[in-house]
Amino acid sequence: MGQAVPVVFFFGGQSSEHEISCLTAAGILGALDRTRYQPYGIGIAKDGTWVRYDADDLARLVAGDGTTMPTVDASRPRAVLGRDGDRVWLATRVDDRLVDEVDVQVGFPVLHGPFGEDGTIQGLLEMRGLRYVGAGVAASAIGMDKRLTKMAFAAAGLPSAPWVAASRNEDAATVAARVAQAHLAYPLYVKPARGGSSVGVCRVEDEAGLAQALDDAGRWDSRILVEQGVLGGREIECAVLGPAPGSQEVRVTRPGEIIVRTDDAFYDYEAKYLAPDEADLEVPAVLDPDIEARVQDLARRAFTAIGAEGLSRVDSFVLPDGTISIIEINTMPGFTPISMFPKLWQDQGMSYADLISDLIEQALRRPLTLR
Repeated sequence: MGQAVPVVFFFGGQSSEHEISCLTAAGILGALDRTRYQPYGIGIAKDGTWVRYDADDLARLVAGDGTTMPTVDASRPRAVLGRDGDRVWLATRVDDRLVDEVDVQVGFPVLHGPFGEDGTIQGLLEMRGLRYVGAGVAASAIGMDKRLTKMAFAAAGLPSAPWVAASRNEDAATVAARVAQAHLAYPLYVKPARGGSSVGVCRVEDEAGLAQALDDAGRWDSRILVEQGVLGGREIECAVLGPAPGSQEVRVTRPGEIIVRTDDAFYDYEAKYLAPDEADLEVPAVLDPDIEARVQDLARRAFTAIGAEGLSRVDSFVLPDGTISIIEINTMPGFTPISMFPKLWQDQGMSYADLISDLIEQALRRPLTLR
């Protein structure tokens, strides 16, 4: 067997999903095939500081007692990613010296939310000349901003719930008038346009609740999406991978279903990461074969519509009459032990370790061009 490919993992970050990124990174490192890949870690602290992690310390970034989450330790040695022509290297800065320098061949951004999943670090890695896992700059930016995603879906003829845009500085009366003009019906979901993991998302039952929901979403983003709620829908998700070697066809799993057992039937941050007993992940979902095929086709088309690469998870609602409405596409879905993405691929016979290897090999096959 040849020499292991050096892979640098980026995790943490400055978004509201910092802790989720740490959990995802730990999950991946625990499953990574160390005979094929040599892992290195760059943790991005909440203040933006880049610090160096070795593989074993990274793998220990796990949740505590069910109420605490791991974070990047900003006091660790500083990390530096540099480039000399075609060579990309990682080093540790100690005072005015660089030590422990190693060459790296692939970047794996395990970053969720702004400054990680939105095209920013993807652009940095392209400037460094480093191949990387996942969607490129434009697809990441479109997938991150729910308003741009809605526009891309509409241009591709994909079904999605009606919506209007809002901003942090608008008053509730102005937004309410826009909602009425667009003929949106309550309940509404008010979301940070560039958020994730349901952070800052509120369900609004009537106009009286709109002001508080806008305030909550505005804490996380200046851009806000106000979307009509889909009543009676089953939340169905598909995992998507880019083509296998020698193929041009995007790969899609059988769908899974989120079954929430809380009173408000809302799959929020707590249900996803801190209280898994509040929701079940049914894999595969029990669907009529025709509906299952349509869900898979829409997931594949959504992936293509934004120009995604590598991986995505596409979430949809399936209504009792068979109507399907795409909720969103996530270009860097969670890899935690209770996450849907790896569970869907495991159902297809692809192990966690093989899934990670597949993503890295996809990155190695891509040319170093603008993405």
